[in-house]
Amino acid sequence: MNRTDRLYALREELRRAGSGGRTAERLADAFEVSVRTIKRDISTLQHGGFPVWARPGPGGGYVVDPAATLPPVNFTDAEVSGLAAAVAAHRGQPFDSHARAALVKILGVMESPVRARASDLSARLWIDHVDTPTAARTRHAVEQALHERRVVALRYRDRNGDLSTRTVDPILLANTRGAWWFVAYCRNSEGIRWFRLDRIQAAHLTAESAADIPVSEVGVPPATAQAVADL
Repeated sequence: MNRTDRLYALREELRRAGSGGRTAERLADAFEVSVRTIKRDISTLQHGGFPVWARPGPGGGYVVDPAATLPPVNFTDAEVSGLAAAVAAHRGQPFDSHARAALVKILGVMESPVRARASDLSARLWIDHVDTPTAARTRHAVEQALHERRVVALRYRDRNGDLSTRTVDPILLANTRGAWWFVAYCRNSEGIRWFRLDRIQAAHLTAESAADIPVSEVGVPPATAQAVADL
């Protein structure tokens, strides 16, 4: 998530929190950044005129003026619960923080009674997280590389445990065979390679624009595969 998107999502999260507010620690955990970054973001919002202030003392945190609201949108409680379940099941996976930011925006503009029903229904949906998520910094670099079509340098450990450094042009992210894979053109081996996301030890985004490689170059997907855009 870039800073502009995070500032917007942070603003909506604070609106949704109401008089209860949110601590810097809780916000840092939600957006997977440091407490220092959250404090800097809050300062930016304040300088931009957003009515948020720090409430000192035990249980304190950042609180927003309740008058700073947006018009309601037309989502049912079941629709929002369905989105919440999908976001929860996807936690720690590609574009997870963006999905949560979108959900926060929706919750922030819903009418209170509908939001309360959605929260009650969502409390009756349990998600057991058994997968080990990719490190947030690595995942975000891969997301950004794909989103902005930029070359990324990887440190990758293969299935044999061998560690290598690769420079790649991103093509797509795929969920198959029980794992997420980053499919890219590897400049080192001069071919398209599948990198299992949880085996990427580190990812460094470069300033170089990536080659525009069509998805069709990857090959024919399995019969059970479906692009997210087709859902």
